[in-house]
Amino acid sequence: MAKKRSFEQSMDRLEEIVNALERGDAPLDESLTLFQEGAKLIKDCTDALDKAQQQVSLLAKTENGPAEEPFTGTED
Repeated sequence: MAKKRSFEQSMDRLEEIVNALERGDAPLDESLTLFQEGAKLIKDCTDALDKAQQQVSLLAKTENGPAEEPFTGTED
């Protein structure tokens, strides 16, 4: 089984794939393979961000101490 990449490693690889596809010099089959790999990396990164968002929600503090609050992405 392949070793799972960190979020940062996945983002770096995704950037490499985007650059390769933007150059447009890869054959069609290779481009499709790169696109499929990129789509999987996007899903993996999205899943990692969702998990981090859930952790932030659980760790958010209120005036009365720690409590679960939804993550809004903005500061009050």
